[in-house]
Amino acid sequence: MKNKSTLALILSVVSITLLVFVCAIDKDRAAANIAGLEKDSQRVNSNPRIYSPALPDTMTFAGEAVPLDIYYVREGLDREMIVNTFGHTSTLLYFKRAHRYFPIIEPILKRNGVPADFKYLCVIESGLTNATSPAKAQGFWQFIKATGQKYGLEINDEIDMRNNLEASTEAACKYLKSLHSKFGSWTAAAAAYNCGENGLQKNMERQSITSYYDTRLNNETTRYVYRILAVKHIMQHPQDYGFFLRPEDLYPSLPTRSATLSGQNVDLYDFAKKNGTTYKMLRELNPWLTTDKLTNKSGKNYTVKLPVANGTSLRTIRSDRDKGTGFITKM
Repeated sequence: MKNKSTLALILSVVSITLLVFVCAIDKDRAAANIAGLEKDSQRVNSNPRIYSPALPDTMTFAGEAVPLDIYYVREGLDREMIVNTFGHTSTLLYFKRAHRYFPIIEPILKRNGVPADFKYLCVIESGLTNATSPAKAQGFWQFIKATGQKYGLEINDEIDMRNNLEASTEAACKYLKSLHSKFGSWTAAAAAYNCGENGLQKNMERQSITSYYDTRLNNETTRYVYRILAVKHIMQHPQDYGFFLRPEDLYPSLPTRSATLSGQNVDLYDFAKKNGTTYKMLRELNPWLTTDKLTNKSGKNYTVKLPVANGTSLRTIRSDRDKGTGFITKM
């Protein structure tokens, strides 16, 4: 009987000891879990909050009021503001490239009487690059071959003036002015630039509508003007949407000199060498040259851009306007 009592006592002591040990382990685990949760909470709270981009109360495109009091207009703009505010890669590149190319585009628009807001159409068309679309539209202004030729651009196996920024901007001005004359609205002209004048006219006539904003169109054209508006607003108020760029972050204008390209069966490798530059820079500054040889059967003279001495060095191409410690406030 005594042995049984002793055994029971021992078992009780062992059980209590094990219980205390397990509780201690659980307490340590609980403390570790709490510490982990606190750490996660601090990490989450330290991250920036995501807000919906603020929309302006009023807005215009090319001097024409945007009816933001209509719910689908406001929501259409809201979608594109979100896409372009949080599409950081593309939007940052828009800012960088605009510093180089807007000074070329803006005076041509002004000289032709086309509102400056159309420079933002060029941004959404190509991202300010000589892009090629699946439909074979080409260049900053994304002309298809037939339309480019209609408005005076030379396009053949060796020359594609859709890739000449000055020439294609002149052609775009002619086209946009023609569309404005037809529709009586710069907003409608922008929409027609995307879907074609016949397509827009047919939809407006079927629906008995004269306003772009009230016309039911394909998805791309429905979003088109809102994309222009969103890019315009963000590029004019960059810091309001989290874009802080210094002048030195932007791509500088490239100083160039001119040379005449003439004659027949011209080897462009040899032409570049004789003119003190590389074939790479010849094609870089003159992307409208599409081959390494110019047969030029018609005997035309072409003006090409070449880099100035040391023209590829940042020390040469950086100007005073490309320096500073502040952030840009408008493009």
